[in-house]
Amino acid sequence: MIIIGLVQGFTEPIPVSSSGHVMIASEILGLGEQGFTFAILTNTASLLAVLFIYRQDIARLVIHSIHYLKTREERYKSDFRFSCFVVIGTIPAGVLGVLLNDFIAENVSMTTIALMLFVTGIAIWFIRNMKGTKDDHQLTTKDAILVGLGQAVALTPGISRSGATIISAIAVGMKQETALRFSFMLYIPVSLGGVILGFTDFIDEPNKADLAIPYLAAFISTLVMTYFALKWFMGIMKSGKLVYFSYYCFIVGILLFLFF
Repeated sequence: MIIIGLVQGFTEPIPVSSSGHVMIASEILGLGEQGFTFAILTNTASLLAVLFIYRQDIARLVIHSIHYLKTREERYKSDFRFSCFVVIGTIPAGVLGVLLNDFIAENVSMTTIALMLFVTGIAIWFIRNMKGTKDDHQLTTKDAILVGLGQAVALTPGISRSGATIISAIAVGMKQETALRFSFMLYIPVSLGGVILGFTDFIDEPNKADLAIPYLAAFISTLVMTYFALKWFMGIMKSGKLVYFSYYCFIVGILLFLFF
């Protein structure tokens, strides 16, 4: 469980598909499918790490949005608009997640993951040299919708959520720093919604008492690894070396075809 937690934590922030890698690791370790309760726990751990890293941005967006609604002062408008775009961008994945979650979960195989890793790798390759110009203040509703659709596509294991949103954001002209921030701002409400919707399943889990220690170990390992992985990925984005993840996706996709 610690190993699976580390895999989840390391792959959640980076563009290689955390859900796909958790399935691969579980298969290699002979653990089988981890179940919905485990997914909720590790997702919550990753969410907490992201919230901590972006706590200042979140606080600023919330406070400035409230101030703008109260005062209509121009200095708060850009953060209010950014917050609105986060809400707009969240809708596609939220709607499709509710409608298609069970279907996706029942129709996933190692072949699917391999194919989707190739798709992710190709998409990263195409945007590898793009240098956007849009910052937080220049985003549009169209940008938010397109990036939100990218996040919706990432519901399929093998398609990275961070990869799909960052690729979409860079493709519509965002600077890499803005693309990264917008990607993880979109992650927060979708992840939080998944935790809330899955809370009753967690409460009803019949074996949670017996699995308390393994689940706690997975939670802690996911939390710590997500924090360090996201910090590391921020450095990768600043250095402009996103293309290395394209090579990685191709390699893992080929290995899956050969050995699974």
